[in-house]
Amino acid sequence: MAATTVLAAAVCPPGTPHAGWVAIADGIIQEVGDGRAPSGALDLGDLVVAPGYIDLQVNGIGEIDFATAPPEQWSQAAAQLARAGTTAWCATFISTELAAYDGLLTRANAATSLPLSSTILGVHLEGPFLGGAPGAHRREVLTTADPAWTGALLDQHPNLVRMVTLAPEADPDLATTRALNDREVVVALGHSSASYDDAIAAADAGATVVTHLFNGMGSLHHRDPGLAGAALDDERLTPTVIADLVHVHPVALRLALARKKNVALVSDAVAIGALVEADGAAWTTDGVLAGATTGLDGAVGNLVAIGVPIARALEMATAIPAAVLGLSDRGRLVPGAVADIVAVDPMTARVQQVWVGGDSVATSDPA
Repeated sequence: MAATTVLAAAVCPPGTPHAGWVAIADGIIQEVGDGRAPSGALDLGDLVVAPGYIDLQVNGIGEIDFATAPPEQWSQAAAQLARAGTTAWCATFISTELAAYDGLLTRANAATSLPLSSTILGVHLEGPFLGGAPGAHRREVLTTADPAWTGALLDQHPNLVRMVTLAPEADPDLATTRALNDREVVVALGHSSASYDDAIAAADAGATVVTHLFNGMGSLHHRDPGLAGAALDDERLTPTVIADLVHVHPVALRLALARKKNVALVSDAVAIGALVEADGAAWTTDGVLAGATTGLDGAVGNLVAIGVPIARALEMATAIPAAVLGLSDRGRLVPGAVADIVAVDPMTARVQQVWVGGDSVATSDPA
């Protein structure tokens, strides 16, 4: 066994930050303790130690768009994400022509074989089976869900696609939802004008996530709760939220968190490219909100700034997204888990130090 590193800090989650320590060796958490750390520990002072962040929806970062970037640029993106505390993530592709998906997944698979500074957990396909609220997705490439096409794509690229966002109205017989669920691919509902009843029927068929709550769906109406209402009402559904404070108002965030325990943070980060960056988000040239420029580090900090307890905010970026993907070795500070760890400021929750697989990495300046 390699030498053991012991981090002494406030440990969180679970529970509120409390004095403790984490011992890591061979890239794995070996032991977690409360109180005084063993001698020789690296004293992190009042920093709060938590699992590395897990982002279920990353389209790109900076000028790197995963839909067009060669694999070597994915390595640069992985390093940028790691420096800001995101140690594992799903590369996300938005809607495009059906013929393009084989090439996208081939490129993603090549990137996963590279030595990376953070872990690609797989691919999230956001579309093309979307419905009445397409947002920045190109309407001309949206199509009705086809379980045969989907199955063939997954057969060509086994164990790569981890999540698919679709609209219930684009899968009217729910055959694709059921087929994906049978293959243990997470089905998320989004970019949809579905009724509450249709969303519940999709959950009955195996959908477990609602993509970026309040965005890409109808408003929550007292006579027509729709997809947003289903996301908040049905305990089988885990809503994800974009907490850049542009996509969702702080009041709506607080209301959602007051109602629902299992809410996961996503960045929905995009490459700027031809988009316009304004107010901390990315917009199309005709004023449609297209994604975020705030990573999970900023999102956790934003939640704390609007009054969310730090333990809750950290859980939304760690344990809850890990549970969405069924990961038992990430998202928690427990023996046997991968030693992906962040140390954050106790007041602002901004990332100060990062360890990936037990190795310290340089961090980004908080922004």
